Amino acid sequence: MTVGVAILDLQGHIRGVDSFKEVSRAEITKHIISFGRAVLIATDVHQPPKLVKKMATALNSRIYAPYRDLAVNAKNEMVDDYVYGDRSRRSRDTAPVLAPQNAHERDALAAAIQGYKNYQKKLEQIEKKAIDLGLPLELVDNVKIMVINEVPITKAINATLEKLKPDDLEPGKKSTISGIENKEEVPGISLDSETAHIPNLVMELRNKIKFQKKQIMNLKKKNNRLSQDIHKYQQELSQLENKIERLQYQYSQNIMQQREITTKNSIIKGIQEKYNREKGLREELENQLGSIKRIRAMELSREATPVKIIKSFSKDSIREATTSWNIKKDDVVLLKSSEGGGSQTASLLVDIGVKAVLTTDKMSHQAREEFERNMVPLIERDAVHLEMADDFAVIRSRDLERQISKWKKNQEEEKKREDRNKLLKIMDDYRAQRKRSTNNF
Repeated sequence: MTVGVAILDLQGHIRGVDSFKEVSRAEITKHIISFGRAVLIATDVHQPPKLVKKMATALNSRIYAPYRDLAVNAKNEMVDDYVYGDRSRRSRDTAPVLAPQNAHERDALAAAIQGYKNYQKKLEQIEKKAIDLGLPLELVDNVKIMVINEVPITKAINATLEKLKPDDLEPGKKSTISGIENKEEVPGISLDSETAHIPNLVMELRNKIKFQKKQIMNLKKKNNRLSQDIHKYQQELSQLENKIERLQYQYSQNIMQQREITTKNSIIKGIQEKYNREKGLREELENQLGSIKRIRAMELSREATPVKIIKSFSKDSIREATTSWNIKKDDVVLLKSSEGGGSQTASLLVDIGVKAVLTTDKMSHQAREEFERNMVPLIERDAVHLEMADDFAVIRSRDLERQISKWKKNQEEEKKREDRNKLLKIMDDYRAQRKRSTNNF
């Protein structure tokens, strides 16, 4: 990711506009605290990203987010007006213009400007009151920080004044400390007389020197505290960097381990699928072998005759059943469906030399003629007692022979009827021909 960071001080001056590519949160934190204490973390979207929330927590700062996401046009206009408008608001003293160089820096600066403008009136009001009350400059920012953290201005100023002594205030100023008015005033400097007001001038200069010494002392103390804080933060930063390095190493190790596990899982899955296929094939072959053994045993017993099942009356189904159940000459087969088959389909079973064909439904006229012409008995399923056993059926041998004999007998009678009908037809034709010949003479 590319991260944009823009920094404004509490007077609205632009202190820094930068962008970083592939940077850690620790490095961003180090960059921010190099400018001082972070008071407010601002973002340009209504829902602050996780990184912003984590940064605010780490820096112990509040978060400012707009009531809706800032549009690109609004951000461009806001930044241009702020950077190139009033020189006094751009950067401190005579520093060069700090303008964003890319979209990330522009977005960051727009967020900072928006956050500052949200508090600008209150911050300017604080500066005005602080000047009127003679509040030391180093404490003005503390009041601003309290107000940003939702403390009322008057309460924040009074809380700051309560921690001061009257001598800590600038000479010639009045303040209210805990509701008590300090009416002591230091006379102003007047140069109307060369000698009359010299004591007052000396007194005022001494007070200023005393006040500045106190300021210097306070700044030194503050500098010492900041140095200690910097040292503390540097130690924490070093610890965090070490922790990040350990986590990155652990993360890379975890990734390598996860990749290895994924590869092995893929190999195991492939082996498992192959095993399942082989297992299914083996079970299918074992079932077929068991069925074939039972069929063979029944064939040898001669009490029952196995019936081999053909799923449909088609060439493919007949070939598949022939391969699976070793259909051969003198076998009995059952057609579970007789639809679709014709004389050519019937000829496949005729060529094998099956002993009989059991049917469950109506067969086509062409197929039936093919079986009858080749004297292959067709027996209806309902005419016999058929016992199903797995993928084949069993019929009593004597019942089968009885039905075959019955079919053959019917065929013989049918043939006799056909022969008699043919003879009668020949005789009728002969008589008709004789009659026509007699009429001609």
